[in-house]
Amino acid sequence: MSAGATVTKGAAPAWAPPRTVVIPVLATLAALGVGVLLITATGTSVPDAIAGFWDGMVGSSFAIGASINRAVALALVGLGFILANRANLTNVGGEGQIAVGGIAATALALHGAAGLPRPLAVGVPLAAGAAAGALWGAVAGGLKVRRRTNEVISTLLLTFVGLLMVYWSVQSENLLRQPMTSAATLPESLELPAATKLPTVLRDPGSPLHIGAFIALAAALAVGLVLARSALGVRLRAVGLNELASRRAGIRDGRLVVLALTVAGALGGLAGAIMLQGELWILTSGFTSGYGFDGLVVGLLSRGSVVAVIAGALFFGFLRSGGLAMEITAGVPAAVVVLIQGLLVVTIAGTAILTDQGRPP
Repeated sequence: MSAGATVTKGAAPAWAPPRTVVIPVLATLAALGVGVLLITATGTSVPDAIAGFWDGMVGSSFAIGASINRAVALALVGLGFILANRANLTNVGGEGQIAVGGIAATALALHGAAGLPRPLAVGVPLAAGAAAGALWGAVAGGLKVRRRTNEVISTLLLTFVGLLMVYWSVQSENLLRQPMTSAATLPESLELPAATKLPTVLRDPGSPLHIGAFIALAAALAVGLVLARSALGVRLRAVGLNELASRRAGIRDGRLVVLALTVAGALGGLAGAIMLQGELWILTSGFTSGYGFDGLVVGLLSRGSVVAVIAGALFFGFLRSGGLAMEITAGVPAAVVVLIQGLLVVTIAGTAILTDQGRPP
């Protein structure tokens, strides 16, 4: 056999799809198949469930806008995760950072910001939310540097503190709870003034898409530039690869650790402010709805890529919208919807390992 023949035999056919595409597609289809079986087991009509899922994702301008709005919070948390992870830090406190960001934004919106000119009326609560999240991240960073407390533990525990602070805020009339006019008054804040709500970006009155989408894109661009084109990104990577060697090279790793977690927290707090000012408008206990943990998954699956964070956030945003619609219109139990979403997450994460894409860059 000639050398040329040997090369031809060993080469992959030009039409063969890459392994990194085939495995994820097949695994995702398998997960969806299991989801269909679960829906069938509940006695719900599968066609109705699929139709509800599709309508909830892209069935109208409202559905598309709401899905993108949900993706905004996920993207901001994911961006914070990959920024901290560049320094080998794992920020799992997105849920708590969203919580304190929402509290701060609500407090400023209800007490003073509404009387400011329009740009400031919107921007001041957003800045307050980001500042509160930054403080939450800085606390974890300070504990990491001063006490060598593992940031996974500190950010996770701070999450529970943040969630309890939301509960406290909406239960106490001395804080943010609306005045009780009867026994039926719900434990929640007053609605945010119209001047502090994020403006929408489309003329279509049926679309809720707001400027948070552009804020998230700007944050993605900034994070991408920092990680890929700045000296700060190089220093963060040096600390992440070898803390001792970076210290010997004159890099102040302690300051970078605090800075990385502070910025990650600021992005999480900004996500909470956008959620309140963009679509919720009322602070309630549990308003975070797991967005911090879903954003963590987005960051984990992105492998440090800003583009992958945006793509993953959109995927999970549309998935959330479709799941909610399937639950409401088709009567699929909420537990089954969550289970199907979990299957998809585990499947995607598993295929990343199988295709050798799970290792950090």
